[in-house]
Amino acid sequence: MDATVVIGQQGRLVIPAQVRSALGIVAGDRMRLHVAGRRLVLERQEDAAAELRGLASNVPHARSLVEELLAERRLAAANE
Repeated sequence: MDATVVIGQQGRLVIPAQVRSALGIVAGDRMRLHVAGRRLVLERQEDAAAELRGLASNVPHARSLVEELLAERRLAAANE
């Protein structure tokens, strides 16, 4: 689905109703806005959090990424 929006004088834009409806966006939803290269990405906070959880879903529960990072930092400090 594509839509063209116009940025208003105060920097505001209106997400067309058809797009909001298709994505389940309602008034009061909190959105996350970030820049990726020369793109502006707008997503619901829940969707961004779910994507991050999905990235970490393949990490076994017994593995501690924090402990791995600390071990790497200790090794680097010892080699300085």
